[in-house]
Amino acid sequence: MMRLDGWGRYPSLDGRVVAAASPDDLARLMRDGSGLVARGNGRAYGDAAMGEALTVLGRSLNRMKEFDPVSGNLTVEAGVLLSDILDTFVPRGFFPPVVPGTKLVTVGGMIASDIHGKNHHRDGGFGAYLQSLDLVVPGGETVHCSRENNSELFFATIGGMGLTGIIAQATMTLRTIETAWIDQRTVVAPDLGAALQALDDSSEATYSVAWIDCIAGGAALGRSLVYVGEHATRDQLAAAQSKRGVLAPAPRAKLGVPLELPSWTLNRASVRAFNEVYFRAGSRTEQALVHFNPYFFPLDGVDQWNRIYGRRGFLQHQCVVPPDNAHAVLSEILERFSRSGKASFLAVLKKLGDGTGPLSFPMPGYTLALDVRVTDEIFALLDEIDAIVVRAGGRLYLTKDARQSRDTFEAGYPRLDEFRQVRRAVGAKGRLQSRLSSRLGI
Repeated sequence: MMRLDGWGRYPSLDGRVVAAASPDDLARLMRDGSGLVARGNGRAYGDAAMGEALTVLGRSLNRMKEFDPVSGNLTVEAGVLLSDILDTFVPRGFFPPVVPGTKLVTVGGMIASDIHGKNHHRDGGFGAYLQSLDLVVPGGETVHCSRENNSELFFATIGGMGLTGIIAQATMTLRTIETAWIDQRTVVAPDLGAALQALDDSSEATYSVAWIDCIAGGAALGRSLVYVGEHATRDQLAAAQSKRGVLAPAPRAKLGVPLELPSWTLNRASVRAFNEVYFRAGSRTEQALVHFNPYFFPLDGVDQWNRIYGRRGFLQHQCVVPPDNAHAVLSEILERFSRSGKASFLAVLKKLGDGTGPLSFPMPGYTLALDVRVTDEIFALLDEIDAIVVRAGGRLYLTKDARQSRDTFEAGYPRLDEFRQVRRAVGAKGRLQSRLSSRLGI
């Protein structure tokens, strides 16, 4: 038994765990166990990686098995961290096709979440670059899945939150790069409308994301810094007379949060001050070459940054809403937060395209992510915002969720019955069960 929580540190529950040291262990657990789910590096924010009866730890399955430099196809076990792939292949001129906001996630977790990145509007999610996967299903059999073989199970596993089986290994396609640097252009958006327009105008760019000052109100509601990026070429680095290695990794950060901060340290006044400084500083630099680490993974530079929110933890509310009427919907959400007096330390806006699997989060539209400290009052506010999202035809990201209702979930995922049918067909119903799946009736 051990205490389990997600990255948001809410909820925190006691659970039975077992570490799988080999694929044979996975097969044995799937033959004999029930009410279980796999857990990678624990970066799902809520209760998705907590088994109802048993949580299977898979980080020991972390071997890189095969790489073809011609095709870029890489085969790894599911417990391999994205950071290990970056450390190994960026110096060789390869980069993952899609990365989330942290590199401290496993490949199995990336598949189960069908993670999306700053290039989803153009290139799609991680599942679009997955060639195949080996899935240990209830009964202990290992099933090889791809677009051609066992395709329904393949697509249901992408974004399926670990509820179709335990991923043993997978093959993905890496992209080629010339340098470890990003050519970043910053667009200053004075309000939400300008931010949405900047994302639309950057549709042909590889990467784009907006940081939003969620404290700003009135005419400045939704003021943002929109970061547009491309992988920098060797010629660009030469022109900039860079003194660092062209493909060298960035120095490892040494900052950290050694203990939970008191709740009063993260309040509307402190967040307002931080946002003002950040907005003014970001507005000064229109274009620059930045290393991929701070561009893609800015918070990874602060060890255990989730402690900033204090002992009770935090919630991330990440929704996606269709493009029609998105400005009005997102404005209402930001105004609700502003009027409530609740400070969101992190607010991010991106443009998305189609998802891959029946439970994949992305859909054409805009996704807004807001981090808020857990308080007694925050749940009612988030319920109100859920209702706004549902009325707009949107949905919430399961990987970030810790508290949405079953009604909200079912309203947002129209292909849920399709996913449930695959679960029944493979014998996963009742056998593979997380706290999230129990809460939402998946």
